Amino acid sequence: MPIANAFSRAGRSLIALLQTAMIVALSTAPAGAQDAGDAAAGRQLAQTWCNNCHVVDPAQKTGSSNGAPPFTAIAAMKTTTFMGLEVFLQTSHGRMPDLHLSRDEIDDVATYILSLKR
Repeated sequence: MPIANAFSRAGRSLIALLQTAMIVALSTAPAGAQDAGDAAAGRQLAQTWCNNCHVVDPAQKTGSSNGAPPFTAIAAMKTTTFMGLEVFLQTSHGRMPDLHLSRDEIDDVATYILSLKR
């Protein structure tokens, strides 16, 4: 049984090492993925590029009647995440124009949308 004890000790050591590595990684990472962009820049981009179809600002009273959801509704969805917004904004969609946003612009718009969460 000495081999089994050595293996279980090694396994526990490996688990402890992995847990420590995860704690260090999480404590040195940004507070949230939405910190990757600039919400003010994202708001400006949204007002320029998205305003024709979406209500992009909570203070905006009217938008188009094309059925595009307001940004506050997108932000309020439980499934809306920074990564999900990034993937969505990089993928062309039938009703949405292909804006060819840069990586930084996508980060900014995603950060802005998430800033609208209540």
